Amino acid sequence: MRFSSAARLSFGLALASSAAAKVWDIQVGDASGSLEYSPEAIFADVGDQVVFHFHQKNHTATQSSFAAPCSPLAGGLDSGFMPVPANQTDNFPTWTVTVKDTKPLWFHCEQAANTAASHCGKGMVFAVNCGPDGSANSFTSFKKAALQIGAQLQAQASAAASSDSSQSTQYGYGSGSSGGYGYGGGSGDASSYTTADYGTATIPAEPSPVLTTETVTVETSSWVTVYSSYIGSPDPTPSSLTGNVIKVVVGGSNGELTFSPDHVQAAPRDVIQFEFHQKNHTATQSSFAAPCLRLKDAQSGNVVGLDSGFMPVAADATEFPTWNVTVNDTAPLWFYCRQHKPDGSSHCGAGMVFAVNAVESSARNFTAFKALAQTLNGTASTGNGTAGATGTGNGTDSGSGNGNNGAGVARSMSAALSLGALVAAAAVLL
Repeated sequence: MRFSSAARLSFGLALASSAAAKVWDIQVGDASGSLEYSPEAIFADVGDQVVFHFHQKNHTATQSSFAAPCSPLAGGLDSGFMPVPANQTDNFPTWTVTVKDTKPLWFHCEQAANTAASHCGKGMVFAVNCGPDGSANSFTSFKKAALQIGAQLQAQASAAASSDSSQSTQYGYGSGSSGGYGYGGGSGDASSYTTADYGTATIPAEPSPVLTTETVTVETSSWVTVYSSYIGSPDPTPSSLTGNVIKVVVGGSNGELTFSPDHVQAAPRDVIQFEFHQKNHTATQSSFAAPCLRLKDAQSGNVVGLDSGFMPVAADATEFPTWNVTVNDTAPLWFYCRQHKPDGSSHCGAGMVFAVNAVESSARNFTAFKALAQTLNGTASTGNGTAGATGTGNGTDSGSGNGNNGAGVARSMSAALSLGALVAAAAVLL
């Protein structure tokens, strides 16, 4: 077969182009946790391949624009998240982009986007064929713009935390002149407040969570977790693979209407162990907006809150039933005792409440939660059970896997008493 001179020339150019194509290896992050692409910028020819090698943590290579370095470009290229355990040493995942022209390509890491922890906001950006230093579209200018976005996000987070704290101090959490919840005077942003789920109390609005993907490493194990992050929320890293047990005493030998301690900070996998002492108490999950009502699903209205059930303990008891709740994320958990006194007043209204991971720097802190419970006095908490239900609660709806110790005590007591004797005993235990 014979080729024309033009065909031979075309074929030769194609071979030359193919032979000249280059592979650019870009390291994304590293074992030390650095937030960078290495190298940060390259100058590639048409046909070159840019291969992103994703190292430890959980990064992306997401196309953006010079004008908006930390925002995904509509219809742009995106590797998606590439989680890599801390103990991985080879076979890192890769993602390849083929250069199709000589126009600039801008990329950033999308991790923790639009939060103070934004990887892009910390300077984790990359460019192909950017302008030289000193030009209008240089890499230096691109990275500087990303860092400015990060500084703005951090400033906004600090201002929000400071605002929440100052509002908590300024307004207090007593009774206001309008009968509302602690806002008797002063001014504030109305959009930052809402009404409690019952009554007319005004409360700080729930913050907007940011969905965050993070690679967590504990001991020799690593995994990817997706959780809702709030300003001031704890780190999602468990204290250990098995977690710690945090003991909380409910009630006491002198008739205390308390959880002790009344609020704790816990990591995922930690276990809150409620140990029930004298009288007849519960540990029942509620919400900040309705501290003395069992938690309901916002959409369906169905009751979904965890509940130990009533745990009667005699005055001379030396062994105490327990009920466990395993912490799964860093979001706040709110609890109360749903018992009532003979006069009808509630233990919750007396301040018998408890919290896990309340953000103490925010307006929705534990002190505010307790004050709201006392202000509302649990008046709308009827229908959640009475002393007549003593001994029937077994905590099996909690999903904690260890709510049966207290249940065994409760059931044995119930079996030993007639209905009339049971009600009488409940009244004594109040």
